[in-house]
Amino acid sequence: MDVNKNSYTFGFAAIMVVIVATLLSVAAISLKPFQDVNIESEKKQNILSTVGIQVSREEAGLAYSENITESFVINNKGEIIDGGDAFNVDLAVEVKKDAADQQLPVFVSQTEDQMIYILPMRGKGLWGPIWGFLALEEDMKTVYGAVFDHKSETPGLGAEISLGWFQKPFIGKTIYEGNEFVSIAVVKGGAKEDDMHAVDGISGGTITSDGVTDMLYERLNQYLPFFESKMVVEQEVSDSLLIDSVSMITLNTIQ
Repeated sequence: MDVNKNSYTFGFAAIMVVIVATLLSVAAISLKPFQDVNIESEKKQNILSTVGIQVSREEAGLAYSENITESFVINNKGEIIDGGDAFNVDLAVEVKKDAADQQLPVFVSQTEDQMIYILPMRGKGLWGPIWGFLALEEDMKTVYGAVFDHKSETPGLGAEISLGWFQKPFIGKTIYEGNEFVSIAVVKGGAKEDDMHAVDGISGGTITSDGVTDMLYERLNQYLPFFESKMVVEQEVSDSLLIDSVSMITLNTIQ
């Protein structure tokens, strides 16, 4: 065989391409189960982080089962979808659907004194998708915790959304002004100290900051019927307790 011919060079290159492609395919197929486990563990870590629980990937599965007491899927009317699997809902797919067709996951954690509702978020940053989880207190208005992440935002700029300094200020903020939904804005130049509906933006990361603002408003807006249904139940319970208290005082007075 004449190794100096072009046909030999092209043939050798083609064989090498086939061999390399085959090896890469085998490696990808072999590693996929491990990748899936890592993705699942990281998701559980992020959900737990919104309620202040920090664990390693190895500990995430057990901690998740101990602290996430319930999960379900709702539609845009706030109704629970029978058989819905909240953990495996793919928001990358759901956000492309019409609002009426979207599945909305909800995760619930029980603290010492209240139920915490954890909602997945997904939106657009400067260079790609951004996502996260927002935890709300039982009043369905006050933020209990927040976690955000990204695929390809700029290090030192948009990528800052994944850091604690950006996420912690969301705690204690409220997504309602009275009875009106207003969400939470990420403000360029810094939020006012007494603004309960805004946090500081990222210096030099305006587009990513705006992406977080848009993501929160768009995603939370889908859950409004669910929030309102919970608020009605909470008000009914409060009214019932008030009536019982008044009745008890009246009875004691008569006696």
